[in-house]
Amino acid sequence: MPKPKPPYPPEFRARIVEWVKAGRTTSSLAEELHVTDTTVRNWVRQRELDEGTRQDGLTTDEKQELARLRRDS
Repeated sequence: MPKPKPPYPPEFRARIVEWVKAGRTTSSLAEELHVTDTTVRNWVRQRELDEGTRQDGLTTDEKQELARLRRDS
């Protein structure tokens, strides 16, 4: 069964992450754009993992590889 599409387009998520990196707060963006603060923080965290500035989780590529390996086994 295919995964459902994410509720927010990648471009939307990327734009919000850029605004956070430019100094906007996650809570102000969440309120303004009608998403949860936790969602915005998760997007920022995932970007930092993907960029290598954090090491406390899996990158998007690693998550995809793990999912593929689990499916194939």
